[in-house]
Amino acid sequence: MTANAPSADDFDPRLLDFAREVFDTARRGEAATLASLIDQGLPPNLRNGKGDSLVMLASYHGHANAVRALVQRGADPDLRNDNGQTPLAGAAFKGYTDVIAALLDNGADVEGASPDGRTALMIAAMFNRVDIVEMLIARGANPSAQDGAGNTAFDVANGMGASDAAAWLARASGRTS
Repeated sequence: MTANAPSADDFDPRLLDFAREVFDTARRGEAATLASLIDQGLPPNLRNGKGDSLVMLASYHGHANAVRALVQRGADPDLRNDNGQTPLAGAAFKGYTDVIAALLDNGADVEGASPDGRTALMIAAMFNRVDIVEMLIARGANPSAQDGAGNTAFDVANGMGASDAAAWLARASGRTS
């Protein structure tokens, strides 16, 4: 028999307020504050009710300095949320090139895929983020990787009408169409 997870009612309201403020601090990208909190003993891989880590929140909101401060203090740059999404995929979706560089510089897996097999490269291609497509491939992303439906980055870019990314991927792979 397993115990049920505690509910919010099981915690001191001050602790819940503190936790909410910590997650908001990551969303705002307050790198020095996050570094200080971790240095004082806050778990670097603290996650909210959706499984979003501090790194995920900082990544999704475009804060490269906060990402660096967190991963340099032991936060996992690949820690997935409850939907199986990685911080790298979140940054690719939002278009934050500097966050992607910070994650990759600090050990994020360029090929880390979501449960449906989508990689950050595929997400960047879908949203026509050519600069990110170029960066990810330069950093080792496999343009031939396939998602669970058998689609490559070119396929998803082409399917979404992301013509610049599709054209770039076609040229990079030697495709004629």
